[in-house]
Formats: sequence, structure tokens, C-alpha cells
Amino acid sequence: MEKLNLTQGTIWKTLLRFSMPMVLSSFLQSAYSLADLAIAGFFVGDVAISAINNSSQVLLFLTQIIMGITMGGNILMGQYFGKQDHENRVQTNRTLFMLALIAGTVVVIGLLLFGRSLLVLLRAPALEEAVVYITICAVGLLPVFGYNAIAAMMRAVGDSKRPLYFILITASLNVVLDILFMGPLNWGVAGAAWATVIAQVTSFAVALLYVNRHKALYGLVLTHLYIKMDKLKNMLRLGIPTAIQMTLVGISWMTMTFLVNAYGVEASAASGIAAKVRDMSQLFTIAMGSAASTMVAQCLGAEQYDRASRSVHVAMRITIGVALVQILLVELFAPALVGLFNPNELTTQLAVLNLRIEILAQVFYASFMVYNALAIGAGHTLFALASSIMNSIVARLILALVFNHYFGLVGIFWACMIAPVASVPLGYLYEKSGIWRKSLVKEADVQQLGV
Repeated sequence: MEKLNLTQGTIWKTLLRFSMPMVLSSFLQSAYSLADLAIAGFFVGDVAISAINNSSQVLLFLTQIIMGITMGGNILMGQYFGKQDHENRVQTNRTLFMLALIAGTVVVIGLLLFGRSLLVLLRAPALEEAVVYITICAVGLLPVFGYNAIAAMMRAVGDSKRPLYFILITASLNVVLDILFMGPLNWGVAGAAWATVIAQVTSFAVALLYVNRHKALYGLVLTHLYIKMDKLKNMLRLGIPTAIQMTLVGISWMTMTFLVNAYGVEASAASGIAAKVRDMSQLFTIAMGSAASTMVAQCLGAEQYDRASRSVHVAMRITIGVALVQILLVELFAPALVGLFNPNELTTQLAVLNLRIEILAQVFYASFMVYNALAIGAGHTLFALASSIMNSIVARLILALVFNHYFGLVGIFWACMIAPVASVPLGYLYEKSGIWRKSLVKEADVQQLGV
């Protein structure tokens, strides 16, 4: 059992020590998602890639909305840990877990009822295959929400290694089941979906068993779960702006999918391939942003404002450096990366073009995501919302509609590349303003809530 106090030690070493297991965890999670596409492309073809891509857009959209709400719990837990306030952190843990289970149940029911309608709205070219995939995967969303709540509890106390171990087991299981279900058993798209669900259930079960064996640290007693209304109120106050942010981002990307789907199965499959590689490229930035956010929360809880500021600057330099290396590698090896999915010639050409354009945006994502991490760690989730509105709606959506009209499919690719530039100046001004230099959970607020 490991706890890492992010308020101590050399910043770059602490950030890397905390973030690298998160990078590897995210990589493994993305790897079994990528395995679905690659193995489906090998055994089934472009129709399967298109179906999984469209279904995944809907699943990701719904998942991110709920996880945006639970982000409020992650902020509170990190700051309570920085204050060494065990009692309030445990109450937050239990409230977050119950909220995740309730929200997960609602989303599963909604997806089973309206999954087909959402795919029809997206103009999914391989509609029936997509419906099969999304219906089966809906079953796995409840354990996904539960697992992510538990992983947030671990990260709040500085433990980023255990989620890596859990995901390593489930990712390996997913790849084996993908090959078995879509190969010898010939289950097609349904096989990819069942492999994912089984992996997700396994991940949740292992994580739940672990925290249940370490009740002293996490306080998650399955026979004593509840929702503390004061904690829920603070979670929603912090989490709803993040949920709205996730919603806007999801709507923006689903609109891109809608526009691309008009160009046929090959374009849809190419977009799905490019999205997987793009998402893999962002894993380090996302993990570093999450690590920086947790460090900021702990530092502000301990009133170490200068260390919080330095952690952002260090994280920024690291993420931009990695992003530049990624851009170079993808530009050089885009055809080889696309070839892993066994697409046809037209799909390959479109996917390579998409990749080489969109990968250029990684340096801008590396910048504004770290600025957002500062705001989220400080509890200013409304700023992260404003930043997302700027790049997802004002920039990406409007540019895509205009560029699609004048330049066609390639215009959509360029719109997605340019969009994140819009959020960088906002982040710079926020960091320079210094309004984040205060602790989220003030003693007066705690007394007013009666805790």
C-alpha cells in the first residue's frame, strides 16, 4: 500500500513518479480499446472498425459526462489529503462511490433504451453492427463508473501504481478474449464488445477487492455506504461545470463523427483509426495533467502556493517536450501505424492524411490541458468549462462546419487541428492572474456545512 505526498520532494521527479503509472494505466486502457479495432479490422474489416468507432463515440460521451461530475470528488479528496483530514476524505470517498454507482445505473438504462436512436442521429454507416456493439457494452458501464471512482480515491492519496496493476491484468485479458471471440469463435463485432465488458468487470472487481482490504486508508466499507449531502453538494458544485465541459467536448467530437460519416464507411473507418492513434498520443498529456491537478490540490490544501505554481510550469515543459517527439514520430510512421488495422487502400490513405494533420495539435493540447489542471486543482472548474467552450464550440465546431463546406473532408481534419489553439491564451491569462492562489476548502465553509 503506497501513499505519495505530492507536497514534498523535487517537483519533476515527484510528477514523473506519480504520473508514469497513470500514463501506463491509460496506455493499457487505450490498448485494449485499440485492440478491439485492430483485431476487428483483421477478422471482420472496415465495417467493424466503423461500427466500433461510432459506438465508442457515444459510450465515451456518456462516460465523460458522469466522470466530469465525479471529478469534484477527486478535487475534494486531494485537498483533504493535503490537510491530513482523514474523516472528511473518507466521507467523500463513500459519497463518490455511491454517486458513481447510481449514475452508472441511470446511464446503462438510458443507453439500452436509446442507443440505437443515438447511432441513427450520428448517421452510423454500419448501423446494425454498431447497435450490437453499443448494446453489449452498455452492460459494462456500471463497473466502469465504479472502477473510476475507486481509482480516483487511490490517486488522491498519491497511489497511481495500483490502478496500473489492475489495468495490466484486464488489458491482457481483453486482448486474449478479442482474438478468441472474433477469431476461432467468429462472434464478429459482438465478440469485441463482450471482450471489453468482461475486462471492465474484472477491473472493477479487483479494484473493489483491494480497497475493501484496506479499509483503514480508504474507508470504503460495502456494508456501510451512504451519501453525505454536504459532500455531494460540494462535489456537484465543482463537478457540474466539468460535466458540462465534458458534454461540450463530447458533442463537438460526435459532430465531427456526424460530418465524417457523410463521406461513407471508408471515411468513418479512417476517422476511427486516426482517433485511436491521436488518443494514444494524448495519454501522456492527460496523465501529466491529472498528476499536476492532484499535486495542485494537495499543495493548495497545505497552503504551498509557490510549489503549486512551479508544478504547473514543470508539467508544461515536460508535456510540450513529449508532444513534439510524438508529432515527429507520427509524421514519420503514420502509414505503418495505420497498417496495424488492416484497412483497405482508400481507408489507409484517408487515415494517414487525417493523422498527419491532427497530430500537429498535440503541442497545443499539451499546453492548455496543464493550464486546466491548475484550475481544476484549485477548484475553479468553471474556467475549465470556459476553456472547453472556446476550443470545442467556438473553434472546432464552427471551423469544421465552415471548412467542410469549402474544403470537404480534409477541412474537417484541419478544423480539429486548429481548434485547441484557442484555449492556450485563456490558460496563460488564468495562470498569470493568480486567482487560483487559495485553498478550495476553507475552514469557514466546513463549519458552515456542519462537518
